[in-house]
Amino acid sequence: MKTDPTSTSRRIFVGGASGLLMAAAVSSEAASPAFSAQGARAEAAPPNPVTEYPRPPLPEQKQPWPGLQSKMNPRPDSGEKSYKGSGRLAGRKALITGGDSGIGRAAAIAYAREGADVAINYLPAEEPDAREVVEYIRAAGRHAVAIPGDIKSEEFCRKLVEQAVRELGGLDILVNNAARQVSQDSLLDISTAQFDETFKTNVYAMFWITKAALAHMKPGAAIINTASINAYDPSENIVDYASTKGAIMIFTKALAKQLAPKGIRVNAVAPGPFWTPLQVTGGQPTEDLPEFGKETPMGRPGQPAELAGIYVLLASPESSYSTGQVFAAVGGRGGP
Repeated sequence: MKTDPTSTSRRIFVGGASGLLMAAAVSSEAASPAFSAQGARAEAAPPNPVTEYPRPPLPEQKQPWPGLQSKMNPRPDSGEKSYKGSGRLAGRKALITGGDSGIGRAAAIAYAREGADVAINYLPAEEPDAREVVEYIRAAGRHAVAIPGDIKSEEFCRKLVEQAVRELGGLDILVNNAARQVSQDSLLDISTAQFDETFKTNVYAMFWITKAALAHMKPGAAIINTASINAYDPSENIVDYASTKGAIMIFTKALAKQLAPKGIRVNAVAPGPFWTPLQVTGGQPTEDLPEFGKETPMGRPGQPAELAGIYVLLASPESSYSTGQVFAAVGGRGGP
């Protein structure tokens, strides 16, 4: 059988005339000074992830719980300026806890720019940050629902889901993200009240909210839980927090098996050291904050914007065969 010498060109440039036009355009651009020797636009070169974001030393700082992202220095990047959507979640309805700041904020902005309507939950003290997120969602042309309240209450968790479903017109993406973290050098310093608050915020609320949400979720829906590197490589100064993150990881894997036959996927994201209000409100010793993230191979903490794409992927049909998985973003220290 004879090989057509033009077959490769035909596969790349569909149609004779259009192929010639495209070839001419490529030749013209390749001759431009904006192109490197490899033929790629110099301005399109990807940023260096090691130097793209702030590196230690970071300013020492402290805020009362729950803290505000808008008062952090440097202010975390949740993708406010950088995230560009492409309709990957068009028409979806999402509820995100802790959606006012940090990782939840990054997910909320990304979801809206991908075409989803978004409800965010947060504590009343976080209203200034939440108002900013609402404006970002609306600027993307999507419906925003702001629901302040304390998820340590089972009754509120039920009402949270009911209001989100009512105002969004349904629910097919749930992100359990809100968390409590308090650094203590010794187990003897962890009070029963702290232990209870940490578990109720991180584990009980996830259980209550997910249980309420399942009544409204149909095949194709996605649940995404925020675990942590501490689920499998715990730090010695956050024993109670690390224990909750281990519980979240196992909850995710078990529930994924239970819901797979129903067409509902359950996954988790396990971040490493990320620059969020959690750290400056007692999550880390104040004196250690200047070096936060320095121990990673990248030598810096992660920024919430660097997780947005993972949360979008796990919510979208593109990851339809992924369930019961834990996706790490830890700056090079290894994953689950």
